Amino acid sequence: MTKEEVIAAILKCAEQLGHTPSRPELAKYAGLTRHNIEIHFRTLKHALEACNLEIFGCGRRVEIDSLFRDWAGIVRKLKKIPTNDEYEEHSKYSLQPLRARFGGWPHVPSGMKRYAEEAGLTGEWADVLEVIDRQAQRKAASPLMSPPAIQANALLDRPMYGPVIGTGPMICGPTNEQGVLFLFGALAEQLGFRILRIQTGFPDCEAWRVVGNDRLQRVGIELELESRNFLRHGHDVKGCDLIVCWEHDWEECPIEVVELRKVIGTSGNRKIGKSP
Repeated sequence: MTKEEVIAAILKCAEQLGHTPSRPELAKYAGLTRHNIEIHFRTLKHALEACNLEIFGCGRRVEIDSLFRDWAGIVRKLKKIPTNDEYEEHSKYSLQPLRARFGGWPHVPSGMKRYAEEAGLTGEWADVLEVIDRQAQRKAASPLMSPPAIQANALLDRPMYGPVIGTGPMICGPTNEQGVLFLFGALAEQLGFRILRIQTGFPDCEAWRVVGNDRLQRVGIELELESRNFLRHGHDVKGCDLIVCWEHDWEECPIEVVELRKVIGTSGNRKIGKSP
């Protein structure tokens, strides 16, 4: 869809509903996917602003109880922890309140469980807590670091660090794009890359890539903390050859993705290749 078609679809949906449509309503009544919106506007907020529609809730802090009941309701409905896409499809909120409160999307389940226990909601939401526990058990089977014997509450006035990944030049996993840049630079030679240039424009990196004995090819690389940020930032997939990220959360990504989290998790048997 073109940008103009997206705007027209949003305005038509708003007229039919009599109010500013949410993301689920746009998907249900206008057939607009998250990709349709983000490829032109990056966020739903920007798309609504382009349509001169009122943005409900913008700038207001969402209380944790509302966030919990909304998120837990989605878990109960799906019978699993929602992905980024699933949450935005079913929730009336964006990802940002949960990311900001818990220091990143991967920490949301444990944070929600802690809140439920503190608020006395374990009985009402016992099935949701079971789903959280099952996911935690699966992750514990192959952790990047051993789980603590005592679950600690995060201090909101302190910075958050990533998981311990080794004793090399970077001992904690990245929590931002700059960390991905440093970690990729540390691993580049082992992964078959020879970096030529780092720039502030798109794509972030230009490198030679080893593709065979005595054979190199020049590639353009975009660095992201999460692969889906490529889409959120409005980049053109035709403008680079692959994405290097810490976490690959864009299943339908049309170009190659190198997920450093999995590279580190191979316990020294580091590999590179197309993500499934």
